[in-house]
Amino acid sequence: METIVGPLSIFGDCKTGEAIRSQNVMAAALIANTVKSSLGPVGLDKMLVDDIGDVTITNDGATILKLLEVEHPAANVLCELADLDGTTSVVIIAAELLKNADELVKQKIHTT
Repeated sequence: METIVGPLSIFGDCKTGEAIRSQNVMAAALIANTVKSSLGPVGLDKMLVDDIGDVTITNDGATILKLLEVEHPAANVLCELADLDGTTSVVIIAAELLKNADELVKQKIHTT
């Protein structure tokens, strides 16, 4: 498998690795913030309304993420992986790990 190094260009839109990484971290943080308030025994319920007006009220992270319409690829990965118990905790932890990893990369700390 060949690794391509350099900026990604799609339909004339050029984004460098740093910009893409920052967007991915931000997308993960937004997904985590969406489900964060539903975590734990005092977690709040979310009311979700779909395109045809059906209402779903839940505090289950997997249900919330499955009903979200997400376009960003990194955020979409988190939503597609949502399944069963522990989804909310896993998404929040993953977002925090990505945020901390992004800070280390910005400080030019080597991965090894």
